Amino acid sequence: MILSAALAVVGTAVTGSWLLVTLAAVSAVVLGATATKITHSELMASRKEAARDRADQARSYADLTEVRTTENVEFAADMTGKIAKRDATISRLEKRLGDAASELADAREELSAAHDQAAEAQRVAERLGERLADAEERAGQAVVRVAELEAELDVLQSEWQLLDARSRDGVRKAV
Repeated sequence: MILSAALAVVGTAVTGSWLLVTLAAVSAVVLGATATKITHSELMASRKEAARDRADQARSYADLTEVRTTENVEFAADMTGKIAKRDATISRLEKRLGDAASELADAREELSAAHDQAAEAQRVAERLGERLADAEERAGQAVVRVAELEAELDVLQSEWQLLDARSRDGVRKAV
């Protein structure tokens, strides 16, 4: 539009008529103002459309942020619950570990006492074994001594029987 107004002004200026130049100049100004108004209207429309797009985008981001915030709160609550469960499990396991350590200490004490009892029983068994060996040795010596005494008894009985027989023979001969 501005180009056609400029061509009209140049074309009338060549003719040299004041009236035509003035009319061409006025029409050029009107056409320029119209072009400026159209450009301004389009600029304002594009700015409004851009502002609407930004507002829509801001609403979308706000909605998305709200959704993300809700998800984050749910996630935090879920994680807090899981952490609480794990803490409870850890506490329970620590208690069980403490109980197991206590039981282990008791078992070690019992084992130590049983070991001491076994060692004492071993010492008693060794003493009894020594006494048994001594008793068996004495019993063996007693058996030998009994055999010797039985042999002596046999000898003495034989001698006594011999003497008795002689004394009977002597009494018979004397009678």
